[in-house]
Amino acid sequence: MFSKTNNSKSADSTSVNLIAAGTTITGDVKTEGDFRIDGTLHGTLIVKGKLVVGSNGNIQGEIECQNADVSGEVKGKINVTDLLALRATARITGDIFTGKISIEPDAQFTGNCSMGGVVKNIKNMATADEQAARKKAVVAAN
Repeated sequence: MFSKTNNSKSADSTSVNLIAAGTTITGDVKTEGDFRIDGTLHGTLIVKGKLVVGSNGNIQGEIECQNADVSGEVKGKINVTDLLALRATARITGDIFTGKISIEPDAQFTGNCSMGGVVKNIKNMATADEQAARKKAVVAAN
């Protein structure tokens, strides 16, 4: 009984979903597996696995996924936990929040990009600089 439930969850997490070229979907999509878009999606997309946007793919809305490989067009906020790869034909308009990013030459991106590790390091460096300045001020005052 429990093994059947676990097997169905395993099958869902390894499944690949596809929106084919010439297909348009309006609405929110959520999947436990991987997802490939060669058509058009208007809405929010939540993918537990990897998202692939083909060169003819078009997404207008918010994206949330673990990894993404974008060759097509995305208009909206992109939130990628691990790696976002922008291929040469990618056209992105919107803000990106990602752990890591790879951008090929000729990819187009308009918006802001925040990377988790870099943002934290910059904040830590500013705090360390502020602390050093405060120590110097205390020493100079004494």
